[in-house]
Amino acid sequence: MLINQISPQLSELLELKYGIIGKSDLMKHAISILVQAAPTDLTVLITGETGTGKEVFANAIHGMSNRNSQPFVSVNCGAIPENLLESELFGHEKGAFTSAVEMRKGFFESAHKGTIFLDEIGEMPYSTQVKLLRVLESGEYSRLGSSSVKKIDVRVLAATNRDLEQEVTNGSFRQDLFFRLNNIHIVLPLLEEHKEDIILLYEYFAKKICQKLKIKYAGYNEDTVEVLKLQPWPGNVRELKNLIETIITLEKQSNINVSTLRNYLKPALPPHNNQIGSKSTAIIRKNNGKNNVPDIELGLIFRTLLEIQNDVSDLKMMSISTMEELKSMKEDIGKEAFQDYEEKIEDISNIDIENMTIDEVEKIMVSNALNKYEGNRRMAAESLGVSERTLYRKITNYGL
Repeated sequence: MLINQISPQLSELLELKYGIIGKSDLMKHAISILVQAAPTDLTVLITGETGTGKEVFANAIHGMSNRNSQPFVSVNCGAIPENLLESELFGHEKGAFTSAVEMRKGFFESAHKGTIFLDEIGEMPYSTQVKLLRVLESGEYSRLGSSSVKKIDVRVLAATNRDLEQEVTNGSFRQDLFFRLNNIHIVLPLLEEHKEDIILLYEYFAKKICQKLKIKYAGYNEDTVEVLKLQPWPGNVRELKNLIETIITLEKQSNINVSTLRNYLKPALPPHNNQIGSKSTAIIRKNNGKNNVPDIELGLIFRTLLEIQNDVSDLKMMSISTMEELKSMKEDIGKEAFQDYEEKIEDISNIDIENMTIDEVEKIMVSNALNKYEGNRRMAAESLGVSERTLYRKITNYGL
């Protein structure tokens, strides 16, 4: 199917029923592959950065398939600890391991006759990949702790924000599994690559939240849309959606003006400074061998290091101001109480971010994220830009 063969009726159906929006060539191309793939039983691999809509496309593929009356089971492979993933996917028998007090069906068995969506497939352990390949090749699997073979009829959709070809080269992903998953490949573009769709996305999200809040939608402001087009959108469509919903919900404005929008936009990072960059690089190199930090996490550290430094600077300024106020209150609150305050403020003032190791910086980052989202690991992981499995490992490593 060529790009120009997508009918207006089909585009309207995809928007109203599945929330798939886009008239740019990149989105039309992705949609045309979706429309061709949906009625088949072929495995589909959906790739794209976080927030580009991979699960939305998976839902649409299932909804437009002959299996749409059967279950659609979505599994985030990155959110399940490695030692539990195989059991969650394929089930286990009673006594298969210490805590297996009863037989349990796996996600594949629950999706029988329907569709299973394996999100973050790149996070799947190598040993589990072997079992998945067997299911894809023969439709057979065994529960953990069982020698009996079961047959399953399920369509597999998979998604990842990783470069699986590179993972194959690195030896962390099976080549035969990659070829089997890659029957049909849908690539979802960054929002940065199809900014002409921002106006359509804005209207869709704004109308939806206005309807939910029972506010009359008053259209869009062209200046506001132009400002949105100038933003970098590292979180892609999800970030745009969250921003629009937040502003309309808090401001009760169905038409967002530029002045209101600017109050919610994140400030841009300062220009690159060679001196600061050299210092940060020196810190990474000094501790890289010692802490064995994977390269994939270095970007996270670079991105948040400046933010932590700014926060510490703010805390130091606050502590100085508070100390002056406390000194004037010393006689009123008592010497013992004043000493306690002094010690706490001294702890804050003594934080030296420049001489901290990567592990110490990471521990602060993880702890702050968990506190900010009240222990919600999914939201904390998203804010840090890592998978839930990575966050889970760091919580364990740092004793949090």
